[in-house]
Amino acid sequence: MKTVEFVSYLQNLGIKLWIDQEQLGCHAPKGVMTPELKQDLVKRKTEIIDFLRQAYTNQKPSATPIQQISREGKLPLSFAQERLWFLNKLYPNHCSYNVPIALNLSGLLNSAALEQSLNQIVQRHETLRTTFSEINGKPVQIVAPVTNLTLPVVDLEDSESTQEQSEKVKQLVKQEAMALFDLAQGLVLRVTLLRLDSERHVLLITMHHIICDHWSLGVLVRELSSIYEAFCQGKPSLLPELPIQYIDFAHWQRQWLTGEVFDKQLNYWKQQLAGVSPVIELPIDYPRPAEPTFKGGMEYFQLDLNLTQKLRQLGQESESTLFMTLLAAFFILLSRYSGQSDLVVGSPIANRNQEEIEPLIGMFVNTLVLRANLSDNPTFRELLNQVQKTTLEAYTHQDLPFEKLVEELDIERNLSHNPLVQVAFALQNSKMEAWNLPGLRVSQMAFDFDFTRFDLEIHFLEVSSGLEAYCLYSTDIFKPDTIARMMGHFQNLLEAVVSDPEQKVLQLPLMRSSELHQILVAWNNTKTNYPAEQCIHELFEAQVEKTPEAIAVVFEEQQLTYSQLNSQANQLAHYLQRLGVLPEMLVGICVERSVEMVVGLLAILKAGGAYVPLDPSYPPSRLNYLIEDAQLSVVITQEKWRNH
Repeated sequence: MKTVEFVSYLQNLGIKLWIDQEQLGCHAPKGVMTPELKQDLVKRKTEIIDFLRQAYTNQKPSATPIQQISREGKLPLSFAQERLWFLNKLYPNHCSYNVPIALNLSGLLNSAALEQSLNQIVQRHETLRTTFSEINGKPVQIVAPVTNLTLPVVDLEDSESTQEQSEKVKQLVKQEAMALFDLAQGLVLRVTLLRLDSERHVLLITMHHIICDHWSLGVLVRELSSIYEAFCQGKPSLLPELPIQYIDFAHWQRQWLTGEVFDKQLNYWKQQLAGVSPVIELPIDYPRPAEPTFKGGMEYFQLDLNLTQKLRQLGQESESTLFMTLLAAFFILLSRYSGQSDLVVGSPIANRNQEEIEPLIGMFVNTLVLRANLSDNPTFRELLNQVQKTTLEAYTHQDLPFEKLVEELDIERNLSHNPLVQVAFALQNSKMEAWNLPGLRVSQMAFDFDFTRFDLEIHFLEVSSGLEAYCLYSTDIFKPDTIARMMGHFQNLLEAVVSDPEQKVLQLPLMRSSELHQILVAWNNTKTNYPAEQCIHELFEAQVEKTPEAIAVVFEEQQLTYSQLNSQANQLAHYLQRLGVLPEMLVGICVERSVEMVVGLLAILKAGGAYVPLDPSYPPSRLNYLIEDAQLSVVITQEKWRNH
């Protein structure tokens, strides 16, 4: 990995590097600096110092610092905010861009200090008291100079039982998480305190994604912990004043990302994504709806420490990170499932490259579009090298907002799926910082808020025991069993690549031998004795005798029991016999796929005839030819096709 690539990689992990009196200074977020990464950093110390010294010398004036701007006039949204505002207009009744948190608080809570602390944070961060209005069809930000945030308390102490109280908590947590925001009115931040008893509370915090991202949650943790501790002791907050606000960044972004800077970024992405299909065609269980509901399901799995260490070692052999190794295997999974050899996946990146914006709550995250081409059936190691190169190049061109990329590529919009990226992939190096509220034990409450903005997204989290992972998927198009099987295949792939990274990707096994045996042998063992002396309709009638009230046929919202189906088929069979249908006589059936089709087929068999299927979508001339050729004197059809 080249020095510039290594430094870029460290930067995107949130690791800061600088030169201090000829020594290399370094600061990493908690949990990010792994022993392997520290070893690489020490080994490359001299070359990194030389690189940074050269970079400081050649620093271009285009990387202008972010300055405060006047709050007068129309204040623009950032590009990311503008897209979220547009999506909120497009889907006003969806809560998929809510960011909810529920915290269990055990101990003596100073609720007045908590409310005061939340108000202090709202006053520190303009974005938390910002609304979004529309002027002449364009969105603008409006910052309220002063906002008094009240902390409503819902008292649940009088619940009849612990179970009833628990159910009420679940209901209120979900209700709060799913409540819609009006971006033009009021705060896009809500807080509620549930009081269970004198020493047990649940704090609910919900924000809209337009004002926060994952990094922002870490800022909230640190600031609320610090301010609450100070206020509990009767002291003022010692947090330094913020040098800029999010609106300053939004203005700077629109001023800076123009001309040569914009063209350089855009040209890279246009070249990188030229000719790629904007849609991954994964096999789905349900027809894709015209408009998504954004409802999702969750499939959890875990990679043990042994496999995780092998994956990390495999990456290091190719100067690649664990993220790149996992992503390369994920590309294989997607290719094998979709049948496509050229694919793109979206991956979030913090996009906080300026020191001034690190302490801000706001929507900075960007989506990088990462492409892989497996058409030459490379070995896994060859694919990993490709993914490494692509990822590092993407890091150095991360400033172009995803929203502008989609706009400039002029991708055809389709409400049924996201433009360009339908599948997302992320690796988190450490858990969110711990809440440190004095006198309280704080834990994050798990609750059902399964909404997804993608068809499929996989998230990995590095933990001491290996890797925790979950797959969030759209329940509009996937069944839980399908995703469980897919994630099982992903784990099989990961084990296969560490076993033999020189295997061609098409030869890497998705299935274990037990699954292959079940499909190829067990499920194909269909040999059985068949009552050859009975006709199909007679076998059906025998089943009617056994289970008359069981469901026999289902079509959309319609369903018939065996008894109902048999009764309707008998009525039609008697009518056919009155029309002159005799044993072995051919009878046409020209109906759409429906319950009526099954009734008609059974009726013809019961009347003694043999059916001739006629597709109603055929032209009339074709249908007439088939009727004449088969010499059909009786044809069953539906009213709509009577004169066809």
